[in-house]
Amino acid sequence: MSAKLSFADRMKSLGTETAFEVLGMARELERKGVNVVHLEIGEPDFDTPQHIKDAAVRALKEGFTHYTPSTGIIELREAVAEKVSEDRGIDVDPNREVVAMPGAKPCILTGILATVNPGDEVLIPNPSYPIYESVVSFIGAVLVPVPLREEKDFRLSPEDVAEKVTERTRMLVLNSPHNPCGSSLLKSDVEGLAEIARENNLWVLSDEVYCKIQYEGKHHSIASEPGMKERTILVDGFSKTYAMTGWRLGYAVGNPEVIAHMVKLQINVCSCPTSFVQKAGIEALRGPQDCVSQMVKEYNKRRRAIVAGLNAIRGISCKMPGGAFYVFPNVKRLGLKSRDLMTLLLNKGRVATLHGDAFGQHGEGYLRLSYATSLENIKEGLSRIKATVEKL
Repeated sequence: MSAKLSFADRMKSLGTETAFEVLGMARELERKGVNVVHLEIGEPDFDTPQHIKDAAVRALKEGFTHYTPSTGIIELREAVAEKVSEDRGIDVDPNREVVAMPGAKPCILTGILATVNPGDEVLIPNPSYPIYESVVSFIGAVLVPVPLREEKDFRLSPEDVAEKVTERTRMLVLNSPHNPCGSSLLKSDVEGLAEIARENNLWVLSDEVYCKIQYEGKHHSIASEPGMKERTILVDGFSKTYAMTGWRLGYAVGNPEVIAHMVKLQINVCSCPTSFVQKAGIEALRGPQDCVSQMVKEYNKRRRAIVAGLNAIRGISCKMPGGAFYVFPNVKRLGLKSRDLMTLLLNKGRVATLHGDAFGQHGEGYLRLSYATSLENIKEGLSRIKATVEKL
């Protein structure tokens, strides 16, 4: 008998996204005939706007189906540079400071790979999108969690960040508006974080994929702060803003040297983004934007409905999020671990949610619910949650 094949040790440190695991559990129940309300997955329920789809169809019909430059076609990079310059007030060179990739995740991965060494410390908000932690652990760097506190509206505090900085700190990860908490950084927060980055010579990975889903005030990017453009890897994409999750298109903006390293990594992994999808991306950025404002207007209705509904349930309290399409209700008074509550709500209540500790240790005692679904589904989900927890 031949010896058992082994796998690389590094795979033990690579995480995943719990949202897809819970989705799989919910789908299994549905295959058995159980009706499940989905509040677990962070995907817009809107269709991709027609003018964007039309642009991709035209590109296909015209035979635009071959390799493109590894950075992405210049027309797309120019559109990105225009949009980022307009929104953030910074000059962006489309030839040297922009790379398009198949989604925002590759930008996160290559941005960290290009700048962080094994043993370096990376400051990451906790709770946060689990891919940050997964990538940092995978490359052998040291994860340093910075707690997001409910009493501070789940905003990353410059004071908390400053306490965690050491001589080994290499990078600070930001995400605003935030997944899973829905919080948005204030101008004063961004200014304080920028000062820390400058004083300690830190890279900043700024994940801004929800920047257009903002309800009060405006989005503040750390790349706009003095001296920050050259040390910030700004990550954005099309999935959330334009309901293009399946299209897989994102981009990063950074100084020419870091972008060159990220492009080198992309060449080794996937060569280039999908050709005809890049044409759709140009249309998304340069075409009508009323589709975005309409989606955000609808999300706002849902936001208010789900927060009011959760706060009406005994044992649950919920802050009003400032952006994205998530709420992060406090469920500590119910007396269950968040994972156990998630399981109970799924199996008994027939509503899929995410347990807060899926996003880090400081997420324990919370659930994440996505309101990127219809008001009808939200109301039904809230009804099922209420009926389930009232039996505790």
